[in-house]
Amino acid sequence: MLKRRPNGETDTGQAAIEYAGVLMLLIFVGLVGVQLGLVAYAAQQAGTAARAAARTASYAETSMSADAAAKAAVSGWLDAGIDDMSTTSEAVTVTARVKVPEILPVFDFGDAKRTSTMPRD
Repeated sequence: MLKRRPNGETDTGQAAIEYAGVLMLLIFVGLVGVQLGLVAYAAQQAGTAARAAARTASYAETSMSADAAAKAAVSGWLDAGIDDMSTTSEAVTVTARVKVPEILPVFDFGDAKRTSTMPRD
């Protein structure tokens, strides 16, 4: 039902504009939730890459490099690599990084980094 104001104007279209504003807010909140999920997933994948690289580097004889093992251990659509690798006579420590994918250009989360240490073979 149209409501008329004393000057004769109506309120047509006001509900549609309010609905569009609320809808945009809900979409933004949903995308923020997905972005935070991607941050957590990238951190988990960085840990997997670090463990795989350290495990591969700890073997005395291996045909695969630690960097190749780190890249093979993560999902193919993620950019992964090794930042640092240190070797002692008893252990190998590897720091792996995974670039956090961006859905919203407003936020920049950079790289997720994880470190893993494995005893040498």
